[in-house]
Amino acid sequence: MFKFFIITMLSLLLLTCGNTSNAVKNNFSIKTNAKNNSVAIGETLNLSIKNPNKKAITSVTYKIDGKNVSDSFVVENLKLGVHNLTATIHYNDASEEKSTKITILNNNPPKIYTYKIVNEYPHDITSYTQGLEFYNGDLYESTGQYGESKLRKVDYKTGNIIQNVNLTRQYFGEGLTVLNDKIYQLTWQENTGFVYDVNSLEKTGSFKYGQSKEGWGICNDGRQLYKSDGTENIWLLNPDTQAEESKIQAYTNKGKIIGLNEMEWVNGKIYVNRYQKNGVAIINPVNGAIEGVIDFSPLKKLVTQHQGLDVLNGIAYNPETKTVFVTGKRWDKVFEVEITEK
Repeated sequence: MFKFFIITMLSLLLLTCGNTSNAVKNNFSIKTNAKNNSVAIGETLNLSIKNPNKKAITSVTYKIDGKNVSDSFVVENLKLGVHNLTATIHYNDASEEKSTKITILNNNPPKIYTYKIVNEYPHDITSYTQGLEFYNGDLYESTGQYGESKLRKVDYKTGNIIQNVNLTRQYFGEGLTVLNDKIYQLTWQENTGFVYDVNSLEKTGSFKYGQSKEGWGICNDGRQLYKSDGTENIWLLNPDTQAEESKIQAYTNKGKIIGLNEMEWVNGKIYVNRYQKNGVAIINPVNGAIEGVIDFSPLKKLVTQHQGLDVLNGIAYNPETKTVFVTGKRWDKVFEVEITEK
């Protein structure tokens, strides 16, 4: 009987504690004027607290990603994508913190761009192209597939291979970029990137990824590295340590765009292949806004049609000609194109 009494009292105590916890948890919640908690650049975001228990609130502090914001402000100078919105509510002699997600959208739809073919050049039809970039007038290429992955220096006018480094069979090569005489090459799911001397193609180091899911594409703006991982995220890397220091998220006026793959820095913007889409998105590197799109799908019909032919992948800007070069996985041509707004 005594044992039953103890068990009953403990059960009541646990139940009471649970109810108290739930009561505290449900004191407040954050309310916004944004439909589905999504708001576009230039719109006003109004924040308030739902207070069903009529607590005597003395003050509320709002933060987005840890930075203070007011309870009503015009959304500007913020990166696009999903952010953490928190509210610290002070009432009586207590305080509570509540959080929710807020999505920042672009305020304009992407512009449509078109292209004109300037030249066509030969390309190794066996190359499963993953990365393409000019540096000091030379074209560098990274290819994929286990057992086939390579790093190459190529004479783009003839297609001849000037230098070649084979990756070991355990690595699936992905994007590359060249900064300060160093080549940075990604691998896919091996959580490993390699660093090479641009002149000798000698491997000088390696690095691990941080929060990014995988290795897909990489480019640079002359100061830092930008890395894609197949999602909507583009990670900003320190070129010396390769540490992921921040990120942007690729968004339009309607939502996120995933499948970001091979990337190239072109006149202050990031041009990125979208995997399996045969097109390119033009991204603002400051806030992640997709400002333009280019449909390159007709190019696939202009190369030799064969069983191993795959999607568009590989985009490089040549500063000497001020034109863009694009190719694809197992394409036998590289196209030099001029891009204009449609």
